[in-house]
Amino acid sequence: MNWLILIIAGLFEVGFAFSLSKYKITTGVASQLWISSFFICLVISMLLLYKASLTIPMGTAYAVWTGIGATGTVIVGIIFFSEPADFWRMFFISTLIASVVGLKFVSN
Repeated sequence: MNWLILIIAGLFEVGFAFSLSKYKITTGVASQLWISSFFICLVISMLLLYKASLTIPMGTAYAVWTGIGATGTVIVGIIFFSEPADFWRMFFISTLIASVVGLKFVSN
């Protein structure tokens, strides 16, 4: 169950990175909504990371949380912000995903 919580925490990390990016390109009320979304996602992500780290070793939990967030943020950047998706970028994201999956399998 705590692995699922950790995955959800990583997805909220993607949410706060996405919200921050949207905040930078909006103005007025929309800007305020995106910064509010940033803080909400940030708090939820941190609370879930804390909850998961009660049973998953902190080093593993943090690495998995960061890996999910980094991978998800790159994918969101490609889809929503027209960031490049060249071979080497995809190759290294793939190695990051493999590392996160590997940490799951070697954890107790």
